[in-house]
Amino acid sequence: MDPKGKLIVIGGAVNKGSFAETDFDQNVEKNLNFFERGILRKIIDESKSKNDSVIEILATASQIPQIVGPEYKKAFEYLGAKNVNILDIINREQANSDDVVERIKKADVVMFTGGDQLRLTSILGGTRFHEALLDKYENEDFIYAGTSAGAAAASENMIYQGSSQEALLKGEIKTTQGLGFIDDVIIDTHFVQRGRIGRLFQSVVNNPRTLGIGLGEDTGLFIFNGIMTTVGSGLVIIVDGRFIKDTNLTNIELGQPISIDNLTVHVMSMNDTFDLKTKDLTINNSQYSPIPQVR
Repeated sequence: MDPKGKLIVIGGAVNKGSFAETDFDQNVEKNLNFFERGILRKIIDESKSKNDSVIEILATASQIPQIVGPEYKKAFEYLGAKNVNILDIINREQANSDDVVERIKKADVVMFTGGDQLRLTSILGGTRFHEALLDKYENEDFIYAGTSAGAAAASENMIYQGSSQEALLKGEIKTTQGLGFIDDVIIDTHFVQRGRIGRLFQSVVNNPRTLGIGLGEDTGLFIFNGIMTTVGSGLVIIVDGRFIKDTNLTNIELGQPISIDNLTVHVMSMNDTFDLKTKDLTINNSQYSPIPQVR
């Protein structure tokens, strides 16, 4: 059964405007194209009570949570959100506290910022906070939103280490268990800008049942009822390994290059959809649809 909640995963560098700029208010229309393109607006619009929804911002993954949290709070409030809070969790004791669990029970949205996904999972994994979050997502009209580290940690398994340059050398990509909001996928972020395609290739060839998802910056996926819809200004790369014909993966030593035959790659842009059950991509602005009638 599909969860009742919604998942919004973002590739990082969300164009939320530079709130540190002294002329922000005067020039907001020049540096806030996400108002029109949609990611943070999408989070509010899809939430249970829209502008009245309770939004909790979690900057646990960041080394500068005191800066990152207020930036997102300002962005959401500028868009009209009325109940935006910052949830300060820096250790497992806090993540197991009654206060934190009660705040999650009242929340309509939890927004995970960027940083280090391993820091995120090591602090939150298996805590009362984590269990309450999973319960909300499975059983209520609730949104888990994550950017960068927050997106990478959303899946059952996640990449936490591996350079782009050496990504297709056996053993260079390190994975571990994520927060478990979506199964059978692995998510990589800052994808196009940092050339991380090889990281997904190795992750998928290790287990072709896993669908690789590469999120570009200021780009995300809205996932609900098994359908992924692209939002934002950039690209999403999908790597499907079900039809791999051959590889040298088990016959080479650690550090040697991996060969893969017949790996399937899809590219998605704004409003395209991908069905996680059928693995079918629908291009929103297709040049072949509708098919013209021959006369």
